[in-house]
Amino acid sequence: MAAKRKISTVSKILGLQIIVVLMICLGFYIVGGRSTVLSPFLGGIVAFLPNLYLALRMARVTGQDAQKIVRSFYAGESGKLILTAMLFFMIFQIPTIELLPLLTAYVAALSVFWFALIFRD
Repeated sequence: MAAKRKISTVSKILGLQIIVVLMICLGFYIVGGRSTVLSPFLGGIVAFLPNLYLALRMARVTGQDAQKIVRSFYAGESGKLILTAMLFFMIFQIPTIELLPLLTAYVAALSVFWFALIFRD
């Protein structure tokens, strides 16, 4: 009999971020058509990729001593902020980008953290 594999909270949050971004993109597709989907998709990417980076960085130090975990967390959080800024900088170079859909998906993906605190199991 196969043992049940418990999905980590971080994996659930990252998965929910993907679902939320896809729902936002679908909403903009329904309302504005194909041309409006790029902005919310990129906004979701800006929220998701830095969080994935931090999650992978923290997974590497699981079970290590506390000092190494804290150091890795600070380095990972710094890297996450730099990655976010770089992604926004690159996206704002695209002339057809729409700010409202971009920020809508970005904020919606980040709000997953807030709702995860409310609905934790």
